Amino acid sequence: MAMEKEAIYNMMADEIAERFNVERSAVTPDLNFLTDIDADSIDFVELILEVEDMFNISISDEDSENLITLQQTVDYIAAHQN
Repeated sequence: MAMEKEAIYNMMADEIAERFNVERSAVTPDLNFLTDIDADSIDFVELILEVEDMFNISISDEDSENLITLQQTVDYIAAHQN
């Protein structure tokens, strides 16, 4: 059964807050992975791998390059659930 976007968002926000040591309240839908958190390319790849595991989806390298904000990622996950 597909998860609601709100549930996806909350799971992602919790993961980002923990992984990047930021306050959960600072994690917003327009959070930019490239500029708003201290993430390098390896951090981002690890996050994508974790997202794939968390939501049982596959994200191509090409698609992952377009996932710049938290909301874009939530929308992608919602659209690609089985």
